[in-house]
Amino acid sequence: MGIGMGSDRDDGTRVEWREWGQEAFDEAAKAELPILLSLTATWCDHCHEMDEETYAEPRIAANVNDSFVPVRVDVDRRPRVRDRYNMGGFPSTVFLAPDGSVLTGAGYLGHDGMRQVLDSVRTMWDTKGSGAGRVPRPLREDNPPAGELTPDIESAMLGQLTEAYDETAGGWGQQPKFPLPDALEFALKRDREMALRSFDAVSANLLDEYDGGFYRFATDPDWSGLQHEKLLDSNGALVRAFANAYLLTGRDEYREPAARTVEFLTTTLWNDAVDAFANSQAPGETDAHGLDATDREAAAEPPVDDAVLAGPNALAIEGLATYAAYTDDERARRYATRALETLRSELIDEGVVTHAHPDTVASGAGATAPLLATQARTLSALTTAASVLDPDVLPTATAVADATIDQLRDDDSFVDGPETGAGLLDHPLRPLDSNVVLADALLDLTALTGDGTYRTVAREVLESFAGASDRFGVQIAQYATATSRLLEGPLVIAVGDEPGADLHRAALRMADHEKVVVPDAETVDIEPGVETGTARVILGERSSAVAETPTELSEAVQSVLD
Repeated sequence: MGIGMGSDRDDGTRVEWREWGQEAFDEAAKAELPILLSLTATWCDHCHEMDEETYAEPRIAANVNDSFVPVRVDVDRRPRVRDRYNMGGFPSTVFLAPDGSVLTGAGYLGHDGMRQVLDSVRTMWDTKGSGAGRVPRPLREDNPPAGELTPDIESAMLGQLTEAYDETAGGWGQQPKFPLPDALEFALKRDREMALRSFDAVSANLLDEYDGGFYRFATDPDWSGLQHEKLLDSNGALVRAFANAYLLTGRDEYREPAARTVEFLTTTLWNDAVDAFANSQAPGETDAHGLDATDREAAAEPPVDDAVLAGPNALAIEGLATYAAYTDDERARRYATRALETLRSELIDEGVVTHAHPDTVASGAGATAPLLATQARTLSALTTAASVLDPDVLPTATAVADATIDQLRDDDSFVDGPETGAGLLDHPLRPLDSNVVLADALLDLTALTGDGTYRTVAREVLESFAGASDRFGVQIAQYATATSRLLEGPLVIAVGDEPGADLHRAALRMADHEKVVVPDAETVDIEPGVETGTARVILGERSSAVAETPTELSEAVQSVLD
């Protein structure tokens, strides 16, 4: 059951919600009223509960309508608004001055709590007006501290993971317990035992054994208190992570969770109307996910948000392509190829990626201005596709990289989008996670094209954050992964044959998930080169002898690593 087009409005409450945009801020300035900004998501159970319990209460709705300009934003459709005003989860209830600065904010509020906050904000506004507003710190501290890239960054991240590791329940941290796919993949190569115990905990506790797919997180240290929403982006990332664990171990206990999730993505979350993946599945009113198998079979299917968003689709494409690379799974390959074609043909124009498919979202949310997170995830998917599926996508990948560098680069790092728009959208934000995804993808692009300028950009991005790297938590493990790949390699396997050939398939199965496989490499400016029917392994300045068989290729990899 689809939720449909979706929008920033919610007519199920008594509040007269406005759309996000300059018009709402102009209205607030003219009326000299603060703005109540409600950040919600279609998959967010507590958001729907707040609508039903709080905003539907007549006196609260009347107070909001009379004393504020209420604005409703879906956080998936407008991620730049989310990133500036998120109060630590959803729903977020944020009060703004007409210039977009923050007066105060909270998360979920019941009707009693909302009455108190409304009165408090109204008093603050009457006393101080816009002078009470503040710009959040990430928007005030524009330039991150730069530094030198050294192997200590990788060691420090491994230390962070070791310190945060839950010896009892697996995973990292106590509560809430998120699956952290980037941390799983980082640990997989550097502390196999810790990584695999954490993979085991994620699959045992977050995998939906009935329908497949992973739940978003658990609230408690023992992985209880499951939050039953399933999001495309986290599921795509976990398919990739579990596929990589299977590559390393060859054990079905890591392949099967990936396979079940591929099935979920290609059935429940497949939007046939546009040939791509839908954004999420909510728990639903009855929360069927919490029922036993017998009752669940009779329960209504939890609702799906049919919105097709480019960034989450890119993660799904990357996950399915990675799984297909190690298993030859035709279903994963076929759906990755179909979604990739939609991404390339309908959502990318001269390297700029449209955030949302316009046929699946309300007007305005699918704006074509480049967003760093979307550009970076799309580039990563395209480089994976070029390595696994079809090197003919490389011109699209270079176009995306070039457009991102041209339009979003500021000094040595990247801002999240154009510095224009309502509220605080005109304040630059340099998201570390998206900068890291981009840098990592640029390293892959360097190997696939032979163009060293992308590696230079990647280095400058990573260096621009290095001065704070000792403070990065386990959620940013990919920063250490990218730094390691930059300093040491990455491991490149250049294959003179096209995708699907025996040597290409063997190269993909070499047990280093951070490698880059370059098919049709005789056309790429790689030194030393390869000819059709051969392969060569390159790591930094080292290279192997030519290999002509999968056995010789395995020996060549070992010779370079020794």
